[in-house]
Amino acid sequence: MAVHSFFGNGFQEVIYQRALESEFQGAGFSYAREVEMDIFYKDTNHPIGTRRADFLVENKVLVELKALIDLDDVHKTQMLNYLRAYNIEVGLLINFGAKSLQFKRFILTKNH
Repeated sequence: MAVHSFFGNGFQEVIYQRALESEFQGAGFSYAREVEMDIFYKDTNHPIGTRRADFLVENKVLVELKALIDLDDVHKTQMLNYLRAYNIEVGLLINFGAKSLQFKRFILTKNH
């Protein structure tokens, strides 16, 4: 990815976030950055709280950024929990903190 190739690792998450926003703009993607999103419990239509997501791209892909030495299972579980709580099917977890860029795509199915 261009952002990691340019900066490498070692910066705070917000730097990668701003650079990735520039990439989204250049590619013409529709997105919202640090968007306050409703959290839902079970299959109700009534939100029980909110949380700020790093990006919501094209109104259907949740993008969460990290700047850690390595991704752990807890970060992957966190992403699945976010998708479930936001009622979103697709997520992308990107870690800029490792020597090589780490990313994982998540698809929320009825089985998760």
